[in-house]
Amino acid sequence: MPALSPTMTEGNLVKWHKKEGDSVEIGDILAEIETDKATMEVESVEEGIIGKIFVPEGTDEVAVNTLIAVLLEEGEDASALVGMGSKSVESSVATPKAAPQKAEPKPEPSPASAPKLEVVAPAPQPASGKTFASPLAKRIAAQNNLDVSTLSGSGPRGRVVKTDVEAALASGGVPAPKTQSQKAPQRIPQGEIIGADDLFPAYEKVKVNNMRKVIAKRLSQSKQTVPHFYLTVDCQIDALLAARKDLNEDLEKAERISVNDFVIKAIACAMRDVPEANASWSDDHVKIYQSVDVSVAVAIEGGLITPVIKEADRKPLSLISTEIKDLAKRARDGKLRPEEFQGGTVSVSNLGMFGIKEFSAVINPPQGCILAVGAGEKRAVVNDSGLVEAATVMSCTLSVDHRVVDGAIGATFLKAFKSYIQKPVKMLV
Repeated sequence: MPALSPTMTEGNLVKWHKKEGDSVEIGDILAEIETDKATMEVESVEEGIIGKIFVPEGTDEVAVNTLIAVLLEEGEDASALVGMGSKSVESSVATPKAAPQKAEPKPEPSPASAPKLEVVAPAPQPASGKTFASPLAKRIAAQNNLDVSTLSGSGPRGRVVKTDVEAALASGGVPAPKTQSQKAPQRIPQGEIIGADDLFPAYEKVKVNNMRKVIAKRLSQSKQTVPHFYLTVDCQIDALLAARKDLNEDLEKAERISVNDFVIKAIACAMRDVPEANASWSDDHVKIYQSVDVSVAVAIEGGLITPVIKEADRKPLSLISTEIKDLAKRARDGKLRPEEFQGGTVSVSNLGMFGIKEFSAVINPPQGCILAVGAGEKRAVVNDSGLVEAATVMSCTLSVDHRVVDGAIGATFLKAFKSYIQKPVKMLV
């Protein structure tokens, strides 16, 4: 089991792309492994034949450096496998998903006080006729009006996965017919359904993936150990919206610049102007970074990830826009390389597209700052002449690590950021 990120200690072996006896060339995709960040494809760095697979697909919590398979080189045969796959290796992995779960012994409650709990394990094909599919597969199918129940799944226990949907679309899959009256969409349970008792309603027990475990651990650590304080500024963005409209007039839809692209560029320029804010804490010293690498929060299935725009202050808006579109797409597809989502000197989280007016984000250690961006909305403001007029205003809140950035530095950074947002022509100089 390879270590696919610096923080990875174990991974889930999602799928094998090769089986025992298959020939392997350098660069061939061997398996898909879910790390603490994303599901990644593992390429072979050698050539040979798959002699034996010790860890089946669907196995969770496989420790890094555990033997998962053996590649036979030229001239080797099955005799080279003698002594491999010992109990010590087998005990270092968790029970595969396909294996039946053993019920944990529970103390016998008294008949008078024992609530009645009903545990229903999900079956591969429920009586309703619904097909089990991964969230990503269902989303892609829905976007292309394709009925996943018509597909055969290649995932664990026959689950429909992304590659099944893509294969159906490539072969001219038939879209699902639209009916005049459609029921409200219902979520297909992915875990155990625990029956109601005297206190609580029924609930679904959903297994936590590696990404969610890492998010929980890192952000809990951040709130417990990093002394946060918050600074909020309101930015008028009418000039920015006008500039964006002018820039996008001659661009194709896929090339158009978003408000978030302007925000990324403004953060980078402000960090360049106030380098003391582009820093992080390291116990006995402060790191003041020599380049501005902006981490951008992107929501994906099962959590979020922060692809990085490196040296964003030196890049034009068009390049920032192209890079973030590519990184966000590959993030949702689980195709990012580790160096594309690790590092970063400052983060931005934008919930404006969801209509959120204002919020405070949790700092992403070891960074010292994260900017939370709300929606631009029409508000009544007083202009320089003392008259009330309508303006499009966007509230932005900076979460700051007080160990490394003081209030005056944070305020100076926000002042610089606001100047770039309200006069976007300054970003083009």
